[in-house]
Amino acid sequence: MSKFLSRRLKFAAVALGVSVLAGCSWLSPKDLRFEPVALTEYPAGVSASTLWSVNIGSGQGPGFIPAVVGDSVYAAAPNGAVIKTSLSGGGALWRANAGTALSAGAGSDGTITAVAGPDGTVVAFDDQGNEKWRAQASSEVFVPPAVGAGVVVVRSSDYRIQAFDAQSGDRLWSVQRPGPALALKTSMQMLIIDGVVISGLPNGRLIVIDAQNGAVQWEGTVSSSRGATDLERINDVVGLPQTQGSLLCGASYQGRIVCFDIAQGGIPVWEQPFSTTKGITTDSSQAYGAGNRDVVHAFALVDGEERWRQDGLRNRRLSGPAVVPQAVAFGDYDGFVHFLSRSDGRLLGRIQTGGGAIVSPLVATPRGVLVQTGNGNLVLVGVN
Repeated sequence: MSKFLSRRLKFAAVALGVSVLAGCSWLSPKDLRFEPVALTEYPAGVSASTLWSVNIGSGQGPGFIPAVVGDSVYAAAPNGAVIKTSLSGGGALWRANAGTALSAGAGSDGTITAVAGPDGTVVAFDDQGNEKWRAQASSEVFVPPAVGAGVVVVRSSDYRIQAFDAQSGDRLWSVQRPGPALALKTSMQMLIIDGVVISGLPNGRLIVIDAQNGAVQWEGTVSSSRGATDLERINDVVGLPQTQGSLLCGASYQGRIVCFDIAQGGIPVWEQPFSTTKGITTDSSQAYGAGNRDVVHAFALVDGEERWRQDGLRNRRLSGPAVVPQAVAFGDYDGFVHFLSRSDGRLLGRIQTGGGAIVSPLVATPRGVLVQTGNGNLVLVGVN
């Protein structure tokens, strides 16, 4: 068996294992502990509506997360489709096709938009939708490319972070860290900010890399592996790294949520036991995430104190969250977007997007929440 096939099988096994751990009940259909909680009625605290919807292309996956740059939205689908649309109006500004199946995308800085495929192909488009270049990463890419600071950065399944020149596609640098025997295939993102690349790693660490030369500036431990088996030892840092002022926060599966003070050399400010497969989001005062069995938690950014928890969406296989002024939002397995009070976790409202399971993390925008649905639509949900 080739190393590539062996690794693909490992990732498939872990994805299945995480689904079971996260609440799938097909192995024990009568065990109500893992059954999705039924939706209930409650006083509405917000009003949500669909502002626009545009079809991207068929398929879905955790590596497909819309990118917002100003009034432009860039998105991609597993069948190779790439689209730029208007955030304010929803009309397609251009459509393109990568000419290959995709496993991640789209990343964009408003000038260059990049997507990636299961064979490691990286394809970049200019902002008229014309293919600009294609390059080859070392292995499968299932994390959306990060674009900015003149580079396109991808993270491949062999635990390499690689940068390509945004204009030419020439490889500039590569950073690799030892990886575990098994890793998750779930929602993960990288961030380019202030000239550095910030990424979570499958070994429970966050890493900060100079975007121009690949020099590692800092690494911090979110969690360490524990347990006797490879499954028990999985502790990937998942979701999008969060920055608020000098704080850099991350969360891991079977691990912790931690905030570091980068201005003070990256020392941990606080930490709490926490396990998530979809990551967290933050506002200026709190961090939010869905933990075990989709119980939603809010932690104070100043000291990590748990402010509230909400189990009214238990086992509904929640997506990565997004913060809007009125609430914190989560998608679920049945196509609903739920809105929770940021102050106390009360359920405030929900809307059905009509597109099957919401696998991609929700994306907050000034006009509402972007949802990439299971049936290949990109939907903007307004909240009042």
